[in-house]
Amino acid sequence: MNATDPQNPTDTLYYDGRCPLCTTEMARLGQLCDSGLELRDIHALAPDPSLPAREALLRTLHLRTADGRLLTGLDANVAAWQHTRLGPLWRWLRWPLVRPLADGVYRLWAARRYRRLYS
Repeated sequence: MNATDPQNPTDTLYYDGRCPLCTTEMARLGQLCDSGLELRDIHALAPDPSLPAREALLRTLHLRTADGRLLTGLDANVAAWQHTRLGPLWRWLRWPLVRPLADGVYRLWAARRYRRLYS
């Protein structure tokens, strides 16, 4: 997973390293991504006041863009996959007619995953 280089700003995806599905996806993403994406396990992070609370990070996927914007949920996932050659295959999840349904399914899945792992 990429090291931060101040000369080449990167997007940073924060993921739950204790979630088996998350770690499997991040391993695959890490193999395919370009140098513009850094993958960071939430459990290995030092306290950072510029990030949401740890619980918020664990409840849903977060991606900080190179320009400082914070994307969450499927927006974060789709943005991360744009750093691979498979990026175009994920873009349909952001189409206006698909987006509300896809976001709803993601929210349900993320809530269930969090309850299963942390409740």
